Amino acid sequence: VQLQACGGGLVQAGGSLRLSCAVSGRGISNDAMGWFRQAPGLEREFVAAVSRRGGYTYYAHSVKGRFTISKDNAKNTVHLQMDSLTPEDTAFYYCATGTRVISSELSHSTAYDYWGQGTQVTVSS
Repeated sequence: VQLQACGGGLVQAGGSLRLSCAVSGRGISNDAMGWFRQAPGLEREFVAAVSRRGGYTYYAHSVKGRFTISKDNAKNTVHLQMDSLTPEDTAFYYCATGTRVISSELSHSTAYDYWGQGTQVTVSS
C-alpha cells in the first residue's frame, strides 16, 4: 500500500492550498482517511479526518472552518482544501489511511495503518 501526497508549497498568509493524497494497493471506500502535520521541533498533530463511510468529518480546533477534507472513493484519493492559511499552518503534512478506525479514534495517529511520505506547506507572513 502506498500513499502519495502532493499539493504542498509556499503561499502567503490568507491564501489557499489543496492537498491530495492518492492511495494505491488497496481501495479506500471502507477506510478512514486522515491528515496530520508536523512542524519542526514539535510533535505530529491531528488536522482532519473523514470516517470510513465518508459520512462524518472531524477537524482539529485550530483548522475548523478553514480546512475541508473530502474523500473520492472512485479515484482512491483524499483531499484537504486549506483556506485562510496562517504562518502557524506551516508544517509537513501527512496523509494516512486506516481500516478499522472508529469515529472516536479519528484524531489518533496510532489508529491508522498506512502513511504517506508527506508534503511541505509553508505559509509566509
